[in-house]
Amino acid sequence: MRVSTSEMFNIANRGISNASVAMVKTQEQLSTGLRVLKPSDDPVAATKIMQLNESIGRISQFTKNINSAENDLQLEETTLNGVLELIQRIQELSVQAGNTATLTPDDYKALAAEVDSRLDEMVNLVNSRNANGDYIFAGYKGNTQPFVRLGEGQFEYRGDDGQKLVKISESVKIAVSDNGKAIFMDVDSVNPTFRTSVSAANSSVPPIAVSVGQVVDQEEFNSFYPKDMVVTFNHDSAVVPSAKNYTVTDRATGEVLVANQAFVSGSAIEVAGVTFAVIGEPASGLPPVAATRNFGTDFAVSFPFDFTAPGNETFTVNVGGRSETFVLDGNVTNTTDLAAMLNSAGNGNAAKLANLGIAVTGAGFAMPTGVNFSVEGGTANISAVMGLDTVIGSASVNGQRAVGGDQVFIDSTDNQDVLLTLARLSDAMKSVTSSADSKALLKSIVDATLGNLANAQTNILEKTSQLGARFNTIDTTRDLHLDTELISKEVLSELQDLDYAEAASRLSKQELIMQAAQSTFVRISQLSLFDRL
Repeated sequence: MRVSTSEMFNIANRGISNASVAMVKTQEQLSTGLRVLKPSDDPVAATKIMQLNESIGRISQFTKNINSAENDLQLEETTLNGVLELIQRIQELSVQAGNTATLTPDDYKALAAEVDSRLDEMVNLVNSRNANGDYIFAGYKGNTQPFVRLGEGQFEYRGDDGQKLVKISESVKIAVSDNGKAIFMDVDSVNPTFRTSVSAANSSVPPIAVSVGQVVDQEEFNSFYPKDMVVTFNHDSAVVPSAKNYTVTDRATGEVLVANQAFVSGSAIEVAGVTFAVIGEPASGLPPVAATRNFGTDFAVSFPFDFTAPGNETFTVNVGGRSETFVLDGNVTNTTDLAAMLNSAGNGNAAKLANLGIAVTGAGFAMPTGVNFSVEGGTANISAVMGLDTVIGSASVNGQRAVGGDQVFIDSTDNQDVLLTLARLSDAMKSVTSSADSKALLKSIVDATLGNLANAQTNILEKTSQLGARFNTIDTTRDLHLDTELISKEVLSELQDLDYAEAASRLSKQELIMQAAQSTFVRISQLSLFDRL
């Protein structure tokens, strides 16, 4: 068989090229330290290497999550410990304040000043932020300040009930925050109590404020609890002479508890066993516009008519779902006679008018409170003397009820947040006088304060114990990740790391093969007859 010169060169070229590729691959393995450079080198190992790298990557991210969660929980734990220390100091001050026999009003003002300072400190603690600038007690609303001072010792929680969770393993999520409402607001009160607030619909400028208030008669308030109250500022003409005045009603039923009381800014309002003060100039309400139905409105009146001749005749007046039947039983020669007959006590008409709250004059019917009414169920004769269509029915449409002004809400509750507890203690100490009754009231408030602070401590300690459980979960999960990562890296090393001794030996072998191929090609390329001539 003859081998052409070109084929001989092609064979030599392929041999040298293959040897060169093998050497380059081995050199690359030695430079990277990796046995598998691409999936085709070892498909099975390449798949397993990819899975192990993904697992190690997830563990790395979980470790970062764990570190972040641990930092957040440590901050929360430190903050709660700070709150507990403040509560302990307030308890000491409360015990000191209970010594009403020796302390003077000036002494109490000094104690109240420290309570106010501690209250400000506590507000800063419960509004703490983490390293990302998020409020740690705001629930999901990390960018919203959770506790906002409304004035007069009142605070509003503006976070939500959410709890942020962080995934620290494939199957474990851990809470890294707690909402401040559950910790600081939902604190059981030793006695039924209340919370004051102003209506968002108030129109006074500047807005009125309301004090935190105190329960001054626990038994009386307990009998009212759990109902709520609303203080509504009436139109000034509701009292004589005209002046600012208010009415207190049951918020649910509208039952009047206190009506048309003169208002003085900052003066105590006492009702249902509680006392509080409204500060500022509230916007007054609008007076009612009387509902009227004058005689002769539907058609001209017709006189005279004697209702004793054919017999007494009746008609009905309806007001807001209530109705009364009136009788005409005499001779009517003019509207004055008609009004006198409707105001007569002898035939029972006067009592019925009083029951409906309607007045009758020579001009006609009037409802001073502005509630529209109807006159109906009458006869043609009655319609004629009144000038009103009592057969079909004649109704007023011009009545307008009184419109209330600014409002203050007194809401019953069985919780008293820790901030309100401190504010009420301060308020009570600032208001105490040298009288026995005043000091007795302060003593009862101090006793309630100590009980409420103990409940707040219990709330916080329960949350602290939950933090301890979360720290244990973090530690256990971190250890598991470390073990898993170590094993994964060992397996990964076995699959992808290069055996340098084997690779170096292989490279020497490949270099020898390359040299042999080159040497052989040189010698074969010289096998020509021309070289022998």
